[in-house]
Formats: sequence, C-alpha cells, structure tokens
Amino acid sequence: MELAYVCEWEKRPKSTHCPSIPLVCSWSCRNLVAFTTDLKSDDEDDKDVSHMIHIIDTEHPWDVYSISSGHTEVISCLEWDQSGSRLLSADGNGQIKCWSMADHLVNSWESLLSSSLDGDPIVALSWLHNGVKLALHVEMVTIRQTDANADIFRHHTSRLGLVTVSLLKPGGALLTASESLCRLRGRVALADIAFTGGGNIVVAATDGSSSSPVQFYKVVVSVVSEKCRIDTELLPSLFLRCTTDPLRREKYPAVTHLKFLTRENSEQVLLCASNQSGSIVECWSLRKEGLPVNNIFQHRSPVVGEKQPTILKWRILTTTSDLERVSAVALPKLPISISNTDLKVASDTKFCPGLGLALAFHDGSIQILHRLSLQTMGVFYGSSSSSGQRPGDESAMKRQRTGGPALHFKALQFSWTSLALAGVDNHGKLHMMRVSPSMGQVLEMNTTLRHLLFLLEYCMVTGYDWWDVLLHVQPSMVHNLVEKLHEEYMRQNQALQQVSEVKAMRLCKLSTARAARACDFHAKLLLIPPWCPLTTYIDKVMINLKTEEFVLDGPPLQSLQQLIQWVGDFVLYLLANLPNQGSMVRPGFGFMRDGASLAMLREMLVMIRIWGLLKPGCLPTFTATSDNQDSMQLLFRLLTKLWLCSREDGPPQDPDECLIDECCLLPSQLLVPTMDWLPVNDGVIVKLQGKHPLRLQFGKASSLPGAGSTAPLEVFTRSPSSQKMDNLRCVHMGVCPTEESKACTRCGCVTMLRSPNKTNAMKQWEQRWIKNCLCGGLWRRIPATLS
Repeated sequence: MELAYVCEWEKRPKSTHCPSIPLVCSWSCRNLVAFTTDLKSDDEDDKDVSHMIHIIDTEHPWDVYSISSGHTEVISCLEWDQSGSRLLSADGNGQIKCWSMADHLVNSWESLLSSSLDGDPIVALSWLHNGVKLALHVEMVTIRQTDANADIFRHHTSRLGLVTVSLLKPGGALLTASESLCRLRGRVALADIAFTGGGNIVVAATDGSSSSPVQFYKVVVSVVSEKCRIDTELLPSLFLRCTTDPLRREKYPAVTHLKFLTRENSEQVLLCASNQSGSIVECWSLRKEGLPVNNIFQHRSPVVGEKQPTILKWRILTTTSDLERVSAVALPKLPISISNTDLKVASDTKFCPGLGLALAFHDGSIQILHRLSLQTMGVFYGSSSSSGQRPGDESAMKRQRTGGPALHFKALQFSWTSLALAGVDNHGKLHMMRVSPSMGQVLEMNTTLRHLLFLLEYCMVTGYDWWDVLLHVQPSMVHNLVEKLHEEYMRQNQALQQVSEVKAMRLCKLSTARAARACDFHAKLLLIPPWCPLTTYIDKVMINLKTEEFVLDGPPLQSLQQLIQWVGDFVLYLLANLPNQGSMVRPGFGFMRDGASLAMLREMLVMIRIWGLLKPGCLPTFTATSDNQDSMQLLFRLLTKLWLCSREDGPPQDPDECLIDECCLLPSQLLVPTMDWLPVNDGVIVKLQGKHPLRLQFGKASSLPGAGSTAPLEVFTRSPSSQKMDNLRCVHMGVCPTEESKACTRCGCVTMLRSPNKTNAMKQWEQRWIKNCLCGGLWRRIPATLS
C-alpha cells in the first residue's frame, strides 16, 4: 500500500472523546467521506461538548463541511445510504438523525428527519438493502444481479437489546416499531447488521465478554394496516475459539470488534478479542450440516424421498496468531464472489480488490488480511512511511516503537471498490491511502489494464463514482484504457455509450497527451438531443420541412441565444481547424469522423435558421470581412461536405482538397473565436499520480503542481485576468464574478448557483443539471474567497 495524501486541521481543536470510544468514519459510493470529532470550547470551565460531523469530497478534501450535529452524546454510528446522498447518525443517548444535501451541494447539509429511543444507546445502525445485489465473478468478468427487498428502511440496535425499524414513506412520514431481540433482554456492547437473500435482517450481538456467547437473531419486518411489525427469531450462536483453548482462555477477556464480512452475507462473521497489549482475530462461517441419527433408527427402512435432517452450525474458518492490539477494522465493500473457481482465478491473476480486510494496530501499522484465510496480503507502517520507511524495514519499526506512543487509527473505512482507505487517527488527522489492485505484486501491463477496466465497468453498471479507481491510473495507461473502453461501449446501447463517454472523458484528463480527446467528450455531452439525416443546402432543407413544428415564441428564443451562439462558434472552430487535424493533439479531432455528431450539428443549424426567421436577435453573431456574407449558409455547406465523408451508410472518406482549401480560407472570411474547451479542475486526482504523499490542510486549497511533466496546451491555459465562464449556460461571468457559483466535484464545470433566466425554455435546460453535472459529478458551492 502507498500513502496517497494526509489532510490535517489548520488549527487542531481539543478532543474530549474517551480513548476507549473510537471515532467514526464512513465512506459513501459517491466518494464522500464523513467522520466525527467531539470538540470542546477554548474555555476550560465550559462543560458543553459539540459533537461534530465533517463531510468531505475526496477530490477536494480541504473543502470540509462541518456540522454541529446537535447530538447530546458521543456519536456512535454513521451510515450512508446505497445512493450516497443521505447519511444517518446515531449517538449514545438513542438519538438518530438523517442528513441530506441542501440544494444538491456536497458542502451543504441539513437534517430533516430524526427520532429518539429515550436514552437507549445505539450500537449498530444500517439502511436496509435497496433492492439490487451485485456479485462480481472474476472467472467470467461479469456482474450478476439478484433481486431483494426494494423498500427503504433504516434499522438499528440499542445497547439494551432493543431492535428498532423505521420505514420512510414517500411523503416523509416515518413508520416506526421496536421489539426486543429476545425475551430476556441483556446488555449489548457490540452488534452488527447483515441481510439475507430473502430480504430479512440478521443481527449479531455480544455483551463484550469473550466468555459469553455471540448471539444471532433473524428479524422479519412487515407492514400490516399501515403499521410496522417486527418478528424476531433466535439463530445458532457461537463461542470464540480462543476461550476454549486452555492456553488462551483468559488471555483475551474482551470482544472489541464484531463484523459481518459483507452486508449482503449473513453467513460469515469476523470477531476480534483483545487485552491491554494484544488481540486475536477469528473468522467464522455458518454452514448446513447433517444431523446425526440415533442408533435405534439406523436399521429402519428409509422412506422414499426422505432426506437426512440438517441443522445450521457455526464453524471456525481460520484464526490468527497473537497480534498487536487492534484499534480499528475495515471490511471490503466490493461484492466479489468467493466461489472456489473465482478465488482460483483471482489468485492466478493477482486480482485482490474485495478479498482483503484491513486491521489497524496501536503501533500505527495497518495489515491487509485475506478475508477467508486471514493471511497477510500487505502491510503499511503508518506515519513512518512519510520519512522514507519502506515495508519490511524492521529496524525502523523498532525505532518507532521505542520513540514513544505512535499515532494509530481510531476509525478505518474502505472505498466501494476497495482500492483506497480512509482513516482518522488519535490526533484528529484524516489519512487517505491507496490500495494496489494486486497488493503491490508486479503484473504485466495487459493484466493491470484488464483489472482496471473491470472495475471501471463495475462502476458504470452500479452508478458508483470511480475516483478511487482513477487513483491507480498512470498517464501512460490512459490511451490503452480509453481504446479498450471504446471497444466495449460501442457494443452497448446509446444510453450506456453516453455513460462510457463520461468515464472516458475523466480518464483522458489524467494525461496531457489525451486532453484534446477530453475536450471532444465534453462537447458531446452538451450536444445530447437526437439527430436525423438532412440534405445539402440549408434553405432547400427548410422548404421541405413543416416549420410550424419548430416554432417558438420570441422571449424563449432570445433566452437561448447564448446556447445558439456556442453552437455557431463550435461549428466555425471545427471547420477552421480541419486543415490542422493531422494528429489527435488538437480539440475537435473526435468530431471529424463522427458522422452521427456532425449530423446532429447540421440539424441544429437548420433549427437555428428557422428560429432566426421568427426572432433575428437569437441568431449567432459572426464577425465577417464582407457585408454580404451569409455566414450560416457558408458553415452549413462546409459542414455538409464534411458530414458526407463520414456518413454511416457509406464507407468513410478523407475530406477532399476542395473542402480543405475552403476551410483554409475560413479565418479570412470569419473571425474564428477562442473556445473555452474544458473547465479548470483544481482537484487532487492529477496530483496523486506520483509516489510521494501529499500533505494538505482543511480550509486551504491545494496549490501543488500537477503530475504531468509537459506544459499544458494553449487552449487549456487560463490567466488570472481571463473571463470566467458559466460552462452550462455558455455565458461570461466576468473576471471577478459577483454571483454565487457552484462547481462540479469531478470535471470542474462552473455554473451560477441561481438562475438569471425566467423563461421556461432556459429553466428546462437548467433543470437537467440540478442534481448532477453533465459528467455525472456532484456539485459543491464555491467558497467566496475562491470565486
């Protein structure tokens, strides 16, 4: 593993949390990370403690949104929903809150729903599964889907053995019910929640003593007459193996961690027992076994069709030797199949995501263990790696241990592809680490690309953000990945092709050599409407059309003028640069052979011509050298010739010399505009391509240079005095915009937070980008100091 970057508080606040109570950290499928701190005011006599929730986007980790949660006790649980847009928090006083984005901004959150259990401490919290389960089969490189319960619940277990389920109705009301896990209620120190294939809930609970059994319960939820009903059933329990070993019976008195290996699998559980200086970890599996028959019944004649009775029984899979004291556990979220065939293929190809779990120790180190065998797959030595220590440097480890108490992680979480780790240490620092897909094993380039392509396709199918996958894409890999992704999405339907183009745009931005391709993808995302083949001359086309079908009133047409102007400028730039497209360096190359996109641009020019007859003020403005120059007619004629070279119903042809000569003359006939091709992205992903860790501060934007060694192309550079663009409305906002703005967390696309338009036509256009950017990224409010 390699340390990717470390974020530190600019002024680290005082922490009042009890050392035995871990901080809480949670990573969403949209690559948002939430974590908690308990902060005290500077006045030592002030007994009030503010229980804070902090939310960051991994691409802009310095832009932290801190919430004074209103919880009256230490926050014990944080849990994102399956969409990554809502967050549950619970505390030691039984209070639960549901947080959601305000105005669809990742750095603006509000709590609209809450409930309370009147002083019952919450020890486990979960959203019920959203209805789709995905299993990754490495053998077939496919993703299989199964159905499950599609209702949205939240479910939690209290310290007094009470299970509560809240059903969130579409109108916002809650149906809530509570029930004891068993008739004899007892103390629950640790608990975890998983789900069965039939949509039922399984709860694992322990009182914290290693000599006590770990109990399992099935919880069935139903709605009868608009009331929520809970039925519980006791399942087989288990005793830790270390308590049955005479040599270790009292060595590890406390159970410190209890986790199902995955949320979707209630048949495998991980247990950690500890003392003051060490720990031991055990992995158990629930299996169906035959029930032995008494000898009295052995000689009776068997009944036709009768099967041997079976029972469910917990069996230990494996256990570790004595370890350092475990401070935190992180389990993989990637739903990798663990069939024998898949495990063999994963071992042969060294595909490790989803197969490793992480243990953090009090000496500051982290170990990645195989989720079934508990064999060590990788080791990370914490803060010492920033001083040059490499894994395996035993002398450095000894120096670290004798130098005083080391930093250690109080909370640890895997990303949703298991390629990154987030952790909060005991000094309040947030750490981000990348985890190699092969756990550092050297692979052939084709194998590495196949692994990354597999994970990119997984994100495309699930809709998850792929920031953590891009952590492992080097600039030299971008070309091959984009080409392989192109081959894949050309076999898909149109909707999936658009999703793949978004992914390809994000990949291209990691390499300066492929930045022009990213420009083309970005332009195509703005040109989404359907197209149809049209003929040669624009005025002749209009004669054959029923123009009343395309009639709009004057005010809506005038409000669309900036978008119409962008289309006209784009076509002019494309044609004027046709003679220079001898390589893939310049933007626009991807359109030269794309017959579908060229046809769409021709259709738009026809629509603009029709609208110009109704409202001349909506037409694009061109600076021409001749007063009698019909600019629209000229552009349409040249665009048609270019389109004829790449029509889908004929073989592709190179543009003829006549067309190239006419395009060479365009700059002498019309002033070619400067296109603002790509938004400027100030995130960290391009800065993480090297092997050196980054140290950042909350509230202070990163000013580190990018990883690319070559100078950026001229079309991508921005001077401080340049005009700022609203990239969705295609309007200039001035050098120092006064309007509040928001930016995409992924591509950097900037747009005004509030619409300046009142017409329905522009409102419908802007409505497409309310929740997400055109690239699929989330929005974040740009702080006033950065505007």
